[in-house]
Amino acid sequence: MVAAHEPLFAYGSLQRADVQREQIGRQLVGTADALAGFRLGRLAIDDPEVVRRSGETHYPVLTEDAAASQRVAGTLYWLTKTELAAADAYEAEDYERRRVTLESGRTAWAYVAAPGLETE
Repeated sequence: MVAAHEPLFAYGSLQRADVQREQIGRQLVGTADALAGFRLGRLAIDDPEVVRRSGETHYPVLTEDAAASQRVAGTLYWLTKTELAAADAYEAEDYERRRVTLESGRTAWAYVAAPGLETE
């Protein structure tokens, strides 16, 4: 197996084992971490099939917190470049992959709200 060198901070559905197996091809093992300076917004799911399968009507989405008073808990995973590309395809156009610095001091990729995206 190719070494997993790409750090990814997940805070939503990518933490679910079923999503990981379906989208990434394996269940990931990670460590708890958090991200300061962002907050969780909500993004309505427009696809009725996704709502049916997930049982959710909204996705969480990271948005910058201007006051830098918020903190988002999540999990740090290590992926291969191919697995990271699969995660990119899963997250779609409403998200932008960006480098962030976690509370642990590690730098990782995270999916944040795409520029101009309206969230609740």
